[in-house]
Amino acid sequence: MMIVNANALHIPLADESVQCVITSPPYWGLRDYGVDGQLGLESTPEEYISNMVQVFREIWRVLRPDGTLWLNLGDSYAGSGGAGGDYNPGGLRKGQPRYPGTAKLVRSKRVPRGKGSGRWGGGDRKVLNLPAKNLIGIPWRVAFALQADGWYLRQDIIWHKPNPMPESVHDRCTRAHEYIFLFAKSSRYYYNADAIVEPAVGGHSATAASFRRGSGKRSIPVLPGKAATHRLSRPDVRYNGPTRNRRSVWTVATRPYRGAHFATFPPELIEPMVLAGSRPGDIVLDPFAGTGTVGQVCIKYGRRFIGIELNPDYIKLAQRRTSNVQIALLAIGYNARRSKEP
Repeated sequence: MMIVNANALHIPLADESVQCVITSPPYWGLRDYGVDGQLGLESTPEEYISNMVQVFREIWRVLRPDGTLWLNLGDSYAGSGGAGGDYNPGGLRKGQPRYPGTAKLVRSKRVPRGKGSGRWGGGDRKVLNLPAKNLIGIPWRVAFALQADGWYLRQDIIWHKPNPMPESVHDRCTRAHEYIFLFAKSSRYYYNADAIVEPAVGGHSATAASFRRGSGKRSIPVLPGKAATHRLSRPDVRYNGPTRNRRSVWTVATRPYRGAHFATFPPELIEPMVLAGSRPGDIVLDPFAGTGTVGQVCIKYGRRFIGIELNPDYIKLAQRRTSNVQIALLAIGYNARRSKEP
């Protein structure tokens, strides 16, 4: 694993050297991370989106022709409405404090009012000519901008959070989801659908990551009131019963990182991206590496990880997190195909 202290706008890697990119950039108008060159503090969504396009042009340069990009972005509300869901002091964004005192560890602070929008800025001023309380739609605006810049927008995946942060709102639902976009450079790209299949009934993940260690056997719901077991004695540990292609709604609970007392990407959310988007030995890149969750998963499954991180404090946390990662000893089955389906 290698994490480079650099800016995502200038990635020090060779052209077409990366197989898969998995990342979650700083959300717009949410936090000041206290480092020069950081993204997310732009005065307007348009400027933020323009910077995102520039970042992902650099990603395009280093990504192989058959590579994929998995992008998670959070949204904001115009004016005083603030950001929904987890976009508050207890939220998911890397480096965003969950408990008092965390800011000392990550050296970040809330964006002051009047600077940006989202939870902590914007006041009642209009954003993109939207009155206050409008959902800005940052994720989709970025996705369409990347599509217009040449990327293939292959899919939007819903990350459903069964334990969302409470919101003190009474005129809309509590937000319990985020978007993950799957992009490719061409219509034919590497994608191992077999590595992330799920049981045909029940909807549980059927990769090695879903099986607990210990007895070598796990019970998996198949029909209401019934279950099948699968023994982990074979190299290929994919579910042995009827399976189906993985669905586009992924239910994964958020959880804090104890080492810094704030929430990060759950590894369970990253695992299907790593398994579907790369082979053992492939290079996986996170240009906003944060505390290294993507690297943690890559080490576990035998991928080579390169992270780009602007904040040196995060690099120290990432190194601490990945120092005790156990490598998965069970192979997944690599009958991948280059995608050409619509």
